[in-house]
Amino acid sequence: MENSIMKKRLWLCVLLILLCFHLGGCMGNKSKKRIVRIGHNQSTSHPIHIALTAFQEYVNENLPDQYVVEVYPSELLGSQTDMVQLTQTGAIDFCVASNAILETFSKDYEIFNLPYLFASTQAYHHVMDDPAVTGPIFYSTKKAGFLAVTWLDAGTRNFYTLNRPIESPEDLKGLKIRVQQSPTNIEMMRLLGGSATPMGFGEVYTALQSGIIDGAENNEMALTDNGHGDVCKYYSYDMHQMVPDILIGNWVFLEGLSEEEQAVFEEGFQIVNRVEREEWVKAVEHAKERATQEQHVTFLYPDQKPFVEACRPLHNKVLSRNPGLQTIYEAIQSYNQQYPSSAETLSIQARE
Repeated sequence: MENSIMKKRLWLCVLLILLCFHLGGCMGNKSKKRIVRIGHNQSTSHPIHIALTAFQEYVNENLPDQYVVEVYPSELLGSQTDMVQLTQTGAIDFCVASNAILETFSKDYEIFNLPYLFASTQAYHHVMDDPAVTGPIFYSTKKAGFLAVTWLDAGTRNFYTLNRPIESPEDLKGLKIRVQQSPTNIEMMRLLGGSATPMGFGEVYTALQSGIIDGAENNEMALTDNGHGDVCKYYSYDMHQMVPDILIGNWVFLEGLSEEEQAVFEEGFQIVNRVEREEWVKAVEHAKERATQEQHVTFLYPDQKPFVEACRPLHNKVLSRNPGLQTIYEAIQSYNQQYPSSAETLSIQARE
């Protein structure tokens, strides 16, 4: 309890210091460059950091007299929750947030957590690139003090296990699978027949190694960057979730940009999206190669249909609880029809 209080006090001190820096930058000499702070929780080798560095370079080069962009990786500005709160207040200007955190500010983000929402990665990318679909969601947090400026590809979430290959929902029965701490994921596992075990991501490796859990679900980088492939030998591309990460910006800061500055920042946001997606493909290919050759992980491509059917009741439940999502859901289904999944293309999708 004391440690929790001390951490909270320390974080509040950091917040006050950052606010002082922020206000000092706004109230000082107008000829001074405005520092733009961006925080995220990944390492400097991660696609997100590489993309934000490209944004940093673009803005610094095109608005050299007005702004200096600084990127802070590896939770240097606090946890994701802390950074979202700092972005709300304007103590920092941008941060990368998970969909689960944003769902606490706007229920519209709940739709992206639905399992098997997208039929393919192509459908997923087309939906996320369509402002008519994502715009209302991205702007739904305006009253909270921030909005989404672009989305970041976090790949597909798939099941991986210690020693049992998952090729159908029946294979999950009796298995304890770590999931993110969200009601949607817990219900997903119930419908698929497994036993959901919510826990923090940092605890997963030890839990797998000791046999407390039988498997987990995440993208390919969890196998290599976090060592899960050292103990889990089967990775099944059921592709149950494609959940984006979101770059959010402080509303007051964005509204205060001149037309010239807005144009530069908007182009910068597009650069972030493009570079991150390109780097993500490279990172996945590298992770799969390493997992196969060094960790001896077997990659499987099960038929998705039984998994999809098992989770369909969850779609109906969420839509009945939040009918405002129905129009967005229908637009997504339209893209799913244009870019369907198939047994022949599943392997290709998983490599993208």
